[in-house]
Amino acid sequence: MRLPTSFALSPWIVRRLLPRRVRVRLTLLYGVLFVASGVVLLAITNLLVARTPANLVLVKNRGGEPVLAPGADGRLYLGYPESNSSVQLNDITQQLRDQALRQHEIEMDHLLVQSGIALAIMAVIAIVLGWVVAGRVLRPLRTMTGTIQRISARNMHERLAVVGPADELKDLADTVDGLLGRLETALDSHKRFVANAAHELRTPLTLEHALLEESLIDRDATRESFRSNFERLLDISKQQARLLESLLTLSSSERGLDHREPLDLAEITEEVVEASRPETRRRGLRIETAIGPAAASGDSALVQRLVANLVDNAMGYNTPGGHVEITTRTHAGRAVVAVANTGPEVPPEQVERLFEPFQRLGRTAGDGHHGLGLSIVRAIAVAHDAVIGAHARPGGGLVVEVSFPPRTDPLQRATRIEQLDDGTAIR
Repeated sequence: MRLPTSFALSPWIVRRLLPRRVRVRLTLLYGVLFVASGVVLLAITNLLVARTPANLVLVKNRGGEPVLAPGADGRLYLGYPESNSSVQLNDITQQLRDQALRQHEIEMDHLLVQSGIALAIMAVIAIVLGWVVAGRVLRPLRTMTGTIQRISARNMHERLAVVGPADELKDLADTVDGLLGRLETALDSHKRFVANAAHELRTPLTLEHALLEESLIDRDATRESFRSNFERLLDISKQQARLLESLLTLSSSERGLDHREPLDLAEITEEVVEASRPETRRRGLRIETAIGPAAASGDSALVQRLVANLVDNAMGYNTPGGHVEITTRTHAGRAVVAVANTGPEVPPEQVERLFEPFQRLGRTAGDGHHGLGLSIVRAIAVAHDAVIGAHARPGGGLVVEVSFPPRTDPLQRATRIEQLDDGTAIR
């Protein structure tokens, strides 16, 4: 059965008729509640008064005429001489009873009218008081709204800083302050990231411009000089391509995973190790592996990039004749891959900073490192709900361990930070 159009539009009409301001809604709510409570109270009062009978006590008096007089107990007493007949007594009693009933009805009508007038007056007073109370209740919200509207990227440091009792409004203000703090941290991090990325891209562009200008200005340039300049330009172009690829990988990793698939860290690590052996021999390094089964789930391409970045970082920041240790295993049901390397000493307080974008211990121009390797590792680990633990080795170098959740467990985002022995844990 189809309802008429008017009934179909009734919810929309109701929404349009409702006031949009919260203060008006609260005032109407207070008024309606007061009127409803008053109506119920008056109904109960009138019902109780209506059910109360009029007490009339008849007694005999030695006087000759009937006498009406109040007694000590507040009741109305009627006295008759002993000579009166019972018929006369009954007639007078009936007349008095009828008169009492009429008087009771009149009093009930007056009580109802007076109660209605009193309720109407109190309803107006309740609405006025409700408007004032609603304004007082909403005043902190208006203050917080005005402060939030003034906050922008230029004054992100401002806070609501609401003082008062620990009530719901104080909790709301503290929650907003916490959100503003996190936004300020994210904005500062974004600004630093953009500034560092611009610096990393500007340096090779400046060098490219200088090489091209040198080739054009030098009229005595030979084929060999041109070739040398072009080879350097080609190397710079490759570095820029690697930087852009790293930035794209970092961005895609921070967005999360589009799909998950079963994978084995042992197989991925073996492929990465085989691909890196020529570079290892060129640098004069030694790789030691302990590959064990480590079943996990996730994006195999991103996990391969994670392991490759760990190995590249271990080889790039190493010492001549040093070594790299690569291990995969299953511990407490979690798939673990660990990479340790020899190298320069790393201050323990600097370990966590190395996982930030464009952060490295030493900034050497033209070394091919942009400080994005470990930040990409962290982004990929977070996307896979994995936990990263890192600590500096006593003799120099770094140990990084990534622990993936079990393949059979529900994949939930990790919210805890695990810590290695005497090391720092990074989510």
